[in-house]
Amino acid sequence: MSDQYPYDESAAQPQGPHGVAERVSELRHVIETARQLPLSSSSAINKDDVLALIDEIEQQLPDELRSARWLLKEREEFRAKTRREGDEIVALARNRAEQMVQRTQVSKAAEARARKVIEQAEAEARRLRLEAEDYCDQKLGSFENVLHRTLQQVAAGRSKLQGNLLDELDDSPSAGVQRASEPQPGTDPGQTRQAT
Repeated sequence: MSDQYPYDESAAQPQGPHGVAERVSELRHVIETARQLPLSSSSAINKDDVLALIDEIEQQLPDELRSARWLLKEREEFRAKTRREGDEIVALARNRAEQMVQRTQVSKAAEARARKVIEQAEAEARRLRLEAEDYCDQKLGSFENVLHRTLQQVAAGRSKLQGNLLDELDDSPSAGVQRASEPQPGTDPGQTRQAT
């Protein structure tokens, strides 16, 4: 069949890098513009031209598939990289949020602990002060008792000494002389000395 159809055969020759989609478009154009046979719904298509287009498609298909696979691989790698970066950002944000929460919790716990330690220290200081006051009071009371007994003993000793001295003066032979030299009640000792 040498019927002519409005398809430029030069377009079927590769004139540079044509994609599979372009070749399929050309094949569709050949089929759509094929001349109809008289008294039939069939069309007359140049078999050699169609097969040549199919051959070109088959030759270009592996390159297209490789390109498509490469693009898919690139896309998957890009998506994986983006997902990793997104996960890292989310993990970093979560980590920072947890650190902030922990810092807040730690600071709150530290403040509570500090308050508790201060309260315990103040209570201990009060207890120690009261105990020290009680101890000092007991020791001073004890010392007061000792001093009181000592004063009593001193007073008793002095009384005893005074009693012994009087007894000794009464028993000695020169007691009269000494008594004469003792000032009489109501007299000035200076005058007595001058008189003797």
